[in-house]
Amino acid sequence: MRCLVKKLAVGLVGATIATFGVAANAENTIKVGVVAPMSGTFSPYGLGFYNSMRAYIDVYGDTVEGKKIEIILRDNSANSPDMAKRLAQELITREKVDFLTGFALSSDAFAVASLATQAKKPTILMLSAALGLTEKSPYLARVSYSNYQASANMAKWAYKNGIRNAYTVVSDYAPGADSENGFKEAFEELGGTISGSVRVPLHNHNYGPYVQHLKDSKAQGAFVFLPSGEPMVAFMKEYTERGLPEMGMKLMTSTDLAEEYIKPLGDTAVHLTNSIQYYDTLENAENEKYVSAYSKIAGKLPGAIAVGGYDGMALIYAVSKALKGDVSDGAKVMEAMKGILIESPRGALKIDPDTRDSVANMYIAKVEKSEDRMKPVVIDTFENVTDAK
Repeated sequence: MRCLVKKLAVGLVGATIATFGVAANAENTIKVGVVAPMSGTFSPYGLGFYNSMRAYIDVYGDTVEGKKIEIILRDNSANSPDMAKRLAQELITREKVDFLTGFALSSDAFAVASLATQAKKPTILMLSAALGLTEKSPYLARVSYSNYQASANMAKWAYKNGIRNAYTVVSDYAPGADSENGFKEAFEELGGTISGSVRVPLHNHNYGPYVQHLKDSKAQGAFVFLPSGEPMVAFMKEYTERGLPEMGMKLMTSTDLAEEYIKPLGDTAVHLTNSIQYYDTLENAENEKYVSAYSKIAGKLPGAIAVGGYDGMALIYAVSKALKGDVSDGAKVMEAMKGILIESPRGALKIDPDTRDSVANMYIAKVEKSEDRMKPVVIDTFENVTDAK
């Protein structure tokens, strides 16, 4: 499978960016290498990152400390750790990038961690949501969240709102396990009881038996973590048709509620209560800028996965400013990242000086039907949440 290679000298053209051609003098550029799926099953992740990076440049310009930002894309079309590592190696040795970024899946970040350490290359994870991932290399920093972190806060909200027994349904893969563990451990620590748990095979298409077991449990709440798209659509169909909403069972998730993922759920989406770090409906000045720029570029609203591209660029600009544009020393760059504060569409975001993970708000939202769409409405906020257990 041929890998997509795009070399971009990024420049503003009205409300969009992208001028293709010869890169500027290397001494006057900051090269940002992106490894992400730009084609194939997970292409919405990579395209979301890239469109958010473009949105950031649309808002703040294509230079920092007098240096041009150059984005160099590599398409992890196979979405495999081996390809991610090979593409990252190319960006380091052939393109001589100053930063590595992107990395949709945690397996890709795990594969690149040792390479980042060996090359002393600052690597910013735009998603890669495994618990404690930044511990794998002193050259990793993350601007997103962990699945454990999001689900643990869902559990805290559940207990805070009177739910004392819950049932968990997750897909049987690493993100599902992290999410199950995060919810279970936080819920039980508070005094809640998990009345049942099930891990659903990843390629399962029949959710009827699982929903029936959930119904029979008579739990007050259900925590569900399934891939967005067809699995969640199929589950929600069974959930509503078997009458679980009428039983008063609260349905809780920790997933991206971007418009493109809510829309296929139809009216069943109103039964969701969700924990995640970002919604397009957040009310702050930075989010207004982001949503406006992203919508013009992508033709749709952003979500929790896509926003990592915007935050990743914000971190690159912030550390470049702190070092007066000299990002040639990877160790100094990583040191400058520690404790740095950026303005994100999700609110203030700090890079933890000890873990190099993000410290920011987590938001609980319910889905409401408005005149033009289903939209997430924030009902509670957990402030300055860390990835730590």
